[in-house]
Amino acid sequence: MKPMKEIYLAGGCFWGTEHFLKQIEGVEATQVGYANGNIANPTYQQVCTGTTDFAETVKVQYDPDEVDLPFLIDLYFKTIDPTSLNKQGGDRGTQYRTGIYYTDTADLPVIRETVDRLAANYSRPLVVEIEPLKNFYLAEDYHQDYLDKNPGGYCHINPALFDLARKAKMKKEGDGEYLNLEK
Repeated sequence: MKPMKEIYLAGGCFWGTEHFLKQIEGVEATQVGYANGNIANPTYQQVCTGTTDFAETVKVQYDPDEVDLPFLIDLYFKTIDPTSLNKQGGDRGTQYRTGIYYTDTADLPVIRETVDRLAANYSRPLVVEIEPLKNFYLAEDYHQDYLDKNPGGYCHINPALFDLARKAKMKKEGDGEYLNLEK
């Protein structure tokens, strides 16, 4: 078995983004936290001031034998408005920006190619950050698995998308080449 890979995805409020991503077959673990900011060990209250440069982000650990990065990004894009700067759903502020943060530089061309392909579906320019992960601090415990602990809690993501994530299967052909989503 290959070692797990990781990617960090910011998609607005991390409660719904985490709940969505953890439904995907091949995602082995998720944690919510704050990425790419300018202070050490931020609190939720500090991040909400908009002065720390942090984005609410989900750390995703996944099995590359079960799910590949283009497939994860395709699904992630179903939960965001990639043309909306610092706003997803009713949430506004720099902490709610969208971003893909990587730790493996080999992932960058894959991320760019996937985002460029998806950009063709939009009439406005995309504002999704694509950057190396500079730092990541875990959010407070009450934020972890929030929607599991608080069913019916606030979420900017359409609940039907959780079902899509549970049912989505990555089709493979031959060497496991990415094909498309099966719904």
